[in-house]
Amino acid sequence: MRILVLNPNTSVSMTTEIAKAAVAAGRCDAEIVCRAPYFGSVAIDSGAESYLAAVGMMDLVARLTEAGEFDFDAVVVAGFGEHGRDALAEMLTVPVFDIAECSAHIAHLIGRRFSVVTTLARSIAPIEDRLRLAGLDAHCASVRACGLDTATVDSDPEGAIQSIVDEAARAVTDDGADVICLGCAGMSGIAEAVTAKLGVPVIDGVAAAVALAQAVVGLGLSTSKAGVYAPGPENPRSHWPISHALGLA
Repeated sequence: MRILVLNPNTSVSMTTEIAKAAVAAGRCDAEIVCRAPYFGSVAIDSGAESYLAAVGMMDLVARLTEAGEFDFDAVVVAGFGEHGRDALAEMLTVPVFDIAECSAHIAHLIGRRFSVVTTLARSIAPIEDRLRLAGLDAHCASVRACGLDTATVDSDPEGAIQSIVDEAARAVTDDGADVICLGCAGMSGIAEAVTAKLGVPVIDGVAAAVALAQAVVGLGLSTSKAGVYAPGPENPRSHWPISHALGLA
């Protein structure tokens, strides 16, 4: 089984950390390949950066497909509710997993209500929208922000733990959450430390998505092509893939 894990931003260090979390969650027969787009933002903290990341991931997948190098059984989008998952599900015949949805699904299986602790306050609304779109909002007690941007969490995840723990504790005591979802792929690798401080289950989105990808592929299932994820019309596209047109390698 081969799983492609996409880091929506272009940070080399975050791509490395995401890869570590994905490999740790992978079975012995799973090959994990982690890639980042050829272009985009080094961190994603706004709607504009999220849309840019979506195009970057689509571009990368288009390049791999065009070169005959897309040989994966599943794709994990390692952005917490970032744009692009639906487009990739339309482009590909293999299943595509978003770490926000996967975290929420697993949280709902092990608790009644979950809360998400993310980076900046401006990320709360997009995460709420993604959970609502996935039909998971009824089980979400709250989405809270630790106040640190993605680049800061990426550069010093250990230093970010206390800020994350503080918000997670409020989610448990004030909002009634019994499971915490880490709302940023840059938080990968700190779930155990947060669990130790809080005493409640804490879910790493990358690990959750890899685990569900393995389960779905193992069941022989993939994305339905009967409706919205059916291939789109082949309208002419100029300068596509963009990175190829720009000579990026």
